[in-house]
Amino acid sequence: MTDTMLAAVVTTDGVRVQDVPRPVPGPEEVLVRVRAATLNRADLGVAAGGSHGAMGGAGTILGLDFAGEVAAVGSAVKDVKPGDRVTCSGAGGYAEYAIADSHRVQKVPDRNLSWEEAATLPVALATMHDAIVMNGRLAKGESVMILGASSGVGIMGMQIAKFMGASLVVGTSTDAARRARLMEFGADVAVNTRDADWDRQVLAATDGRGVNLVVDQVSAATINAAMRCTAILGRIVNVGRLGGAKGEFDFDTHATRRIAYIGVTHRTRSRDEIRAEYAAMRRDLWDAVEQGRFSIPIDKVFPLADVVEALAHMKANRHFGKIVLSV
Repeated sequence: MTDTMLAAVVTTDGVRVQDVPRPVPGPEEVLVRVRAATLNRADLGVAAGGSHGAMGGAGTILGLDFAGEVAAVGSAVKDVKPGDRVTCSGAGGYAEYAIADSHRVQKVPDRNLSWEEAATLPVALATMHDAIVMNGRLAKGESVMILGASSGVGIMGMQIAKFMGASLVVGTSTDAARRARLMEFGADVAVNTRDADWDRQVLAATDGRGVNLVVDQVSAATINAAMRCTAILGRIVNVGRLGGAKGEFDFDTHATRRIAYIGVTHRTRSRDEIRAEYAAMRRDLWDAVEQGRFSIPIDKVFPLADVVEALAHMKANRHFGKIVLSV
């Protein structure tokens, strides 16, 4: 093993694949020989020079989730060993080697999962379990709407909602072809938020009551209509802002329907909070993961050398499921 590796690095001239020092794991960390990494929306902002929590700026290696073999472990790591197949979330996954906190490392289920399939799991599972179960407080028999359901995280959210007992799952997408596929991944109803009456369509699907829980990845462009089709005493969990970070907010609808509006992010969570998030996800979902109950379709696989093209593909917003880098 050499002391350097190839990685996709943010530079003042854009994202470049170049040689960088290979990281060394701390006492509670795991070094992974990365075989596949997946793209997340946060990577686009960092690639453009922005930040995501502690990540950002020139020298940042992109990538939030990845899969591969354990190359080395810190002195306090007990649950995995060199050679284990693992899937992880962390930082710097667009590289030949990456570091993960040991509490965010899961062994790849003992079934015929490819590296690409394994890499789709960590961020999507943890993010949507946190939104639906921990913050959204989904109760069995309640209805759920996922705004922006054709993304990899959205597709996982529909499956988790069904698995955790939702009686009705609504998924939204503005693309007809992608919308048609939502039923394959847990949606009972698929809605186009560009329809002038889309909120009324959701109300009709819920016999006028509205959905109990909205997981919102869109925000400004749809928030007022989303509130109109949220049940009285319903909850909206704001996970993403693909439709804009700022916009008009109908405070009267919010108050009239007595909606709990909950914002979530990983950027301000401590290491212990993120560890607790992953522990809760594993408690509720990992047996089902090992049984093959959850999957995200892979839209396209790019080699690490083509990371700029992969990021452009995500920015174009024409994909269904996950975009993957093969390392």
